[in-house]
This record gives sequence, structure tokens and C-alpha cells, in this order.
Amino acid sequence: MSSPDNGASVVPEHGARPSSIAELRAVAQPPEVRGRRNAEHWTASLYLRKLSPYLTWLLLKTSISANGVTGLMILTGWATAAALLIPGFGGAALALILGQLQMLVDCCDGEVARWRKTSSPAGIFLDNVGHYSTETLIAIALGIRAAGYPFETPEDLLWTNLGTLLALIIVLNKALNDMVRVARANAGLPKLADTRSEYAPTHGLIARLRRVAHFVPFHRLYHSVELTILIFVFAIVGLFIGDVLADRILLLALVPLALLALIGHFVAIMASKRVRG
Repeated sequence: MSSPDNGASVVPEHGARPSSIAELRAVAQPPEVRGRRNAEHWTASLYLRKLSPYLTWLLLKTSISANGVTGLMILTGWATAAALLIPGFGGAALALILGQLQMLVDCCDGEVARWRKTSSPAGIFLDNVGHYSTETLIAIALGIRAAGYPFETPEDLLWTNLGTLLALIIVLNKALNDMVRVARANAGLPKLADTRSEYAPTHGLIARLRRVAHFVPFHRLYHSVELTILIFVFAIVGLFIGDVLADRILLLALVPLALLALIGHFVAIMASKRVRG
């Protein structure tokens, strides 16, 4: 995922609009952006950064600010979760498309900001609002899908509650990274460099377990893109075993794995340099 440097619109020194896609790429996608360890989602590295300059080109022809583009990203994320309220395969397919679109717009807000040379904490804040709220709403929507329509209380409350529990675990897991930044700032420590050595656990056993997790990266299943892909795959399975049953199987698998990811993330932080002076 990108972390845009947004703010009020300022005309760059080299002109209000790029003269070519190559020029736009050079300014909006510098190596320090493409090489970020934590801020670049795999879909961005794989294909979205190849597409995003074309959408950014169109956005730069309008008066929309980088924060405005982030607002579009937030609305697209909410629409992704809302699409899951459409039962069956159709809702899952629409959510899959919207989830990809959200990540594409997420690439563009930072590109607009870098081209126009705008920067403010508001942009980073709005970006986090978008990802936190989208992933929370997707988990809740999955719980509603698993409960089926119409609800037959109290039996179906189990599934809506599991969806809400999944949303809570996802938010807590994401918040751990923010807690690290707050703790370091309050302790007067500098911002962590975005390098593997700064984040790697120093304890031998934890380091080995972390390396294993790179081969079985279930902890990455809880971003909006991965969640919508999983829900879509299980919607295909649902064509054969029933939509509601497929959603329930997925939800039952995601909750304990999310809890394990949360615990592992906490242990990895405590075993790394991130919270040490």
C-alpha cells in the first residue's frame, strides 16, 4: 500500500502538467518510493504501478488535490465492502474489481502529491483512515454474508459476531505498527529506516519463525486485496457447495489465523530493534 504525501495543491517548478508518461514516472515513482519495504503492496510492485501513471495523468488534468484523490480511494474501499452485501458470486466478483481499483487509486494519490510537490500529515492520516476502515468493513461484511439472508437470530449472530471479531483483530494488528511509531516518538527516538534489518527480530528462534512465515505468509491475508481475492475464490467454491457454507468455511479459517498473526506480530516487534532505545 502507498503512503501518500498529500496536501494543498502547489504548481511544481517544472510545470503544472507532465509532458509525457516517462516524465511523470520519473517524478512520481522515484526509486525511494518503488523500493519501500513496508509501504508498497505486492500488487503495486507487480502491475498497478505500471498502470497508475495513466490514471494520474488524467487526474492531473483536473483541479482535484492529492487529498481529494485519497478521498476517492476511501470511497472506493467502502464500496468494496458494500459490494459484499450482494449475496453470492456477483457480490464477490464486484468486490474483487473494486478492491483492485482502490489499490490503483491508492497509488495515484501519492503520485499526484509528488508531482505537485505537496506534503502534509493530513494525506498520510487520510490514507490510514482508508485502509483501516476498508479492511474493517470487509471483515464485517464477510460475517454478514456468512450469516445469510434473511437473518435467523440468535443462530446467525454467531457469524456476524465472528465477522466483527475478525475486524477487531485486523485493526489491532494494523495498529501495532502505529503503536511502535508513537512509542518511539514519545521516547525521543528517530524514525525507523524502512529496511529489513530494522524490523528483523534479533532473537534466534523468533527470527527463524519469521523466515518460515515468509514462505507461508498467512499474515498477509488481511489486506483488502487479499481478502477480496479469498472471498472471490470461495464464492467460486460456493457455486458447488452453497454460497453461505463457503463463506462460513472461509470465516472460520480466517479468525484463528488472524489471531495467530496478531500474536506473531506482537512477539516480532518485542524481539526486534523497533522498541529498543
